[in-house]
This record gives sequence, structure tokens and C-alpha cells, in this order.
Amino acid sequence: MDMRPSAVLHGPVQGYTDIRREGWVARLPESWRPYALLMRADRPIGAWLLFLPGLWAIALHARDGWQGLWLTSLFFVGAFVMRGAGCVVNDLWDRDIDRQVERTRGRPLAAGLVSPMQALWFLAGLCVVGLFILLTLPRFAWIVGVVSLVPVVLYPLAKRVTDYPQFVLGLTFGWGALLGTAASVETITPAGWLLYAASIAWILGYDTIYAHQDREDDALVGIRSTALRFGERTRPFLLACYGATLALLLLAGWVAGLSPIFVLALLPAAALLWRQTRALDIHDPALCLVLFKQNREVGLLVALALLIGRW
Repeated sequence: MDMRPSAVLHGPVQGYTDIRREGWVARLPESWRPYALLMRADRPIGAWLLFLPGLWAIALHARDGWQGLWLTSLFFVGAFVMRGAGCVVNDLWDRDIDRQVERTRGRPLAAGLVSPMQALWFLAGLCVVGLFILLTLPRFAWIVGVVSLVPVVLYPLAKRVTDYPQFVLGLTFGWGALLGTAASVETITPAGWLLYAASIAWILGYDTIYAHQDREDDALVGIRSTALRFGERTRPFLLACYGATLALLLLAGWVAGLSPIFVLALLPAAALLWRQTRALDIHDPALCLVLFKQNREVGLLVALALLIGRW
């Protein structure tokens, strides 16, 4: 993570990137490193955020502790694999644009370290692993999992045709709430649909923060986003997104019959979301990345609150 002083980061940022070539990735065989970077293994926050809506659903719906632990393990591995697959799809779509954006020009496809054909073979391998995990789930979950491929494929296109591609990302990353419900109880409950809606609102908020890292470059190359749509009015938009997230979570808990303590247990997550809206500086890319990453803790606190509400 680039942690240069925020005074340097106001306006266009020269050389700013969130790619991390150091750490454990640097210890991989040289031929493996581009693929690790292609699937964003150097930055696991995206996999965590893909995993968390599924964790919410498992926390709310799992029939017992053993089922909960088993499904959590499967979803954790599956999230890292399928997030990697989604990154490959995204970078195949965007490789020409990525070369023109400061933060992304070092990505393996954009930089020519991996060819499109090599990326497609790697994508196929990731999808095979994801399919194997999906086949361990109940059959109804198979259908739910296969349908999720539709928003996965559409998301890179959405950035070119709508100011709200973050909403399409919400449909994609939030799908785990539906899949987790299907895997737990072999149907999709009203509470499961509400968790999905809460996930979409949450993702719409936090990915708007993330998109502010690329705001200037995106405008130049024709990529659209809620960061560009709202600009200096991002804070009110973020309050609306996070307010809707909390309201939908509370409604899901009420529909599921959780105890009133769920409301109190949700307060730490609400406090973190409020802190993000107060601390946001859209002209500071490094701060935007820090605030974006805090949503892992938000998601884990929501899962804990759901578990506490079941007691």
C-alpha cells in the first residue's frame, strides 16, 4: 500500500499503484508471480469482501455449528478462487484501458507479462476449482451458483455504459448472500433476499470509495463510476448507501426472528461505517484505499452480530 503523505496525493497522482510485488508474492517462482498478481493474490481484501455476504447468510441460516464451519471453509476457499477468476475476466476486458490508468498499468495483462491466451487457460483452471467446490454444495445451490456468472461477465461492460457500475458489482459480490442461504437451507428465504439487498447497498458504498483512486484517469479514458457521478457529493451518497445497508440488515434480523440484542450487536459495524463517511477525503487515494479495506472488519462484525442475534 502506498502511504505517502496526503498532501502529496491531492490531484493526479504520479506513480500511484496498489499492486504489491513484495511480501510472499516475491518468494514465488518467477514464472508464477504474474499469475499471482493477475488474480490479485497480493491484495486479498477483494476475496474477503466477496466472502463476507456468504458468511452473513451462513451465520443467519446454518442449521448447526458443524454445517456452519463446513460451509464457511468452502466459501472462504471459493471466494479466493472465484475472486481471482473475476479479476482475470475484468483484466481481459480492460487490458487496453488499464495501460492508460496510473494505478493499473502494471497489471500483468496490461504490462504484457501474461498473454490473453495464457490468461484464458489460467481462468479455466480457476473455474474448474470453483466448480469442484460448488459441486460439494446441495443441488439447489448449483443453480444459484451458475446464475451468478451473468453479473460476473456483465460487470466489466457496465463500466462503459452506466454511471453505476458499482451497483452491478454489488449484484456480483453480494451474490454470496443468496448462495450461502441456498447452501444452508436449500432455498432462498425472505431474510436471505434482504441480506442480498443489504450487501448490494454496502458494496455500492465501499466501491465508490475505491473508485475515487482512479477518478481522474477514468474520466480521461471514458470509464464511468459513481465516484465520477457524485464527486464532491460522495459523502451524502455514502451515508445513504450505508444507512440502507443497516436498515436492511435490521429488517433481515427481524424477519429471521433474531433477538433484540442483534440491534446492539450491530452498533460496532455501524460505528465503523460512520467513521468511513466522516474520514473520507476523495482527493487522497491512499486514504480511500485504507477506508475501503476497513470494510473487511465491518463485514466480520456484521457476521458476529448475526450469530449473537441467534443466541
